[in-house]
Amino acid sequence: MSDTREAAWPQLPTTAWRDTCATLHLWTQVAGKIRLSRSPWLNHSWHVALYVTARGLTTSPIPDGSRDFEIEFDFIDHLLRMSTSDGTRRQLPLAGQSVASFYTLAIAALAELGIHVTIDEMPNELPDPVKFSHDNAHASYDGDAARRFFKILTSADRVFKQFRTGFLGKASPVHFFWGSFDLAVTRFSGRRAPRHPGGVPHLSDAVACEAYSHEVSSAGFWPGSGAIDYPAFYSYAYPEPSGFRTTKVKPDAAFFHETMGEFILPYDAVRSAADPEQALLDFLQSTYEAAANAATWDRDALECTPGQPGVVRPV
Repeated sequence: MSDTREAAWPQLPTTAWRDTCATLHLWTQVAGKIRLSRSPWLNHSWHVALYVTARGLTTSPIPDGSRDFEIEFDFIDHLLRMSTSDGTRRQLPLAGQSVASFYTLAIAALAELGIHVTIDEMPNELPDPVKFSHDNAHASYDGDAARRFFKILTSADRVFKQFRTGFLGKASPVHFFWGSFDLAVTRFSGRRAPRHPGGVPHLSDAVACEAYSHEVSSAGFWPGSGAIDYPAFYSYAYPEPSGFRTTKVKPDAAFFHETMGEFILPYDAVRSAADPEQALLDFLQSTYEAAANAATWDRDALECTPGQPGVVRPV
């Protein structure tokens, strides 16, 4: 594998960074819940997500009266940065922090900036949750592993954004959900969906039902755990239409996972492909087509030619 490809699509063995991944997951929940506490509700919980930056993950600007503030994870210098629109800022190191200390220091740093927030300290979408302020068990931070994870996010973000340009209908931004700890992009048919059954661990059924209020084809990247204990790309449809799971999709390494109820493409199959970006685009496009065709989406009305830099979309 070339040095350039290795830099864009590095190895990320699950066992080597499992503890760091678990700690980082909880840290992002702290930042995400701060955004949640101050942001007006946006459809499908888009107001809570984080976004990939050139250095890590950010909340984007959060309202605070007449000013804004932003929280960013910097996985190059391994810092949490907090900045305001009036020019003040604080930062704290990521290494050497338990979840409890991270939470305490983050809330204190915001208070020093004149920002006083109260959040629900109980983690979401995780088994056996422990309040942030009580969690001293999760305290691992491997900077090299975090940087590798970040590089994968930047590469996936770039490909997801290219994929998003081929759709005229309603589509989500490419965003990172701290509850499920995945980077995702979602397309909508425009039709209402049957009410979601809920039942997501430690997540309000009302939130799940609102998130899936409309028919979707959704894809993303996930570092893995449980039934998929390795980093992977995924794609699913809600509601799942008849014939979706039996559709042949690309590339050959992709398969439908019966337990998860979605198509899976192992990350290592992408990073080892002759053209990783094209392999991922093939997965995104073929699984979308599997959903759209099986559910009879109005593809002629919803799709367009993928975008090119500097070229106006013809109409």
